[in-house]
Amino acid sequence: MSVLIELREVGKTFANGTQALAGMSLAVAEGEFVSLLGPSGCGKSTVLRMIAGLAAPSSGEIVGAGAGKGARDLGFVFQEPTLMPWATVRDNVLLPLRLQGVAPAGAGPRVKQALALVGLEKFGRSYPRELSGGMKMRVSIARALVTRPKLLLMDEPFAALDEMTRMKLNDDLLRLWREHGLTVVFVTHSVYESVYLSSRVVVMAARPGRVVAEETIDPTTGAPYLRDAEFRLLPEYAAACRRVSRALQGDAAEART
Repeated sequence: MSVLIELREVGKTFANGTQALAGMSLAVAEGEFVSLLGPSGCGKSTVLRMIAGLAAPSSGEIVGAGAGKGARDLGFVFQEPTLMPWATVRDNVLLPLRLQGVAPAGAGPRVKQALALVGLEKFGRSYPRELSGGMKMRVSIARALVTRPKLLLMDEPFAALDEMTRMKLNDDLLRLWREHGLTVVFVTHSVYESVYLSSRVVVMAARPGRVVAEETIDPTTGAPYLRDAEFRLLPEYAAACRRVSRALQGDAAEART
C-alpha cells in the first residue's frame, strides 16, 4: 500500500509557548484505519488539524497534507456536529459542494447518495433541532463524505453519545470504510473503541505529543476484520485492549516521574 499522509519529526509550539508536539512521526497508508489514542492535551486534535492544512507545523514536515487542491480529497468530522441550525439536513450536507462550485444539477444526486450512506435519506427536509444526537452526527459524516474524499479525519466524533448509539455508529463507520475504500485517521480516548475500529492503534505520549507505541490489529493473527458484536467477546480483542492499555499506562507512569 502506498503512503497517503506522512508526518516527519513534526513539532508544534503555539504562540503562548505551549509545546503540543515534538518529534511526531507517523505514516498512514492508503486504506488504513488508524486511531490516535492518548491523554488529554497530547496533541491528537492538533495532528488532525495539521493533516487537514488548518494549522502549520512549527518544525518538521507533513507530506500529503490537505492544503490547497489536496483539500478536495479530505473530509473532516469534528467532535461536535457543527450543523447550521437554520438550514435543513440537505442544505447542511450540500454546503461543501457549494463551496467547491459544484453545479446544482450535479450536487443534488451526490447529497442524496451521501444521506443514503448514513441512513438519513428520508430526513433531507428536517432541521437539526428535530434530530437526535446520533442523527446529527450522521449528518456531519454525510457532509464529510459528500465530496467523496480519499482521507477521512475524525476528531472524537462519538464521545458525547450514549453507548448503544456509539456502538451502532462504530459499525456504520466500519461499513463505510470497507465499502468505499476510505483511509481514516480517528481520534479517541477509548481503548475499546480504538481496538474495535482500527487496523492500527497509535498511542501518543503526554504533552509534548509523539508516538510511543503502536498496535496492529492484524486479521492474520485471529482478529477478523468482519467486526461485529461477537468480535468484542473474542480473546484476541481482549488481549489487544490489554496491550494498548499497558502502553497508555506506561506512558502515564513515565510522565509522572
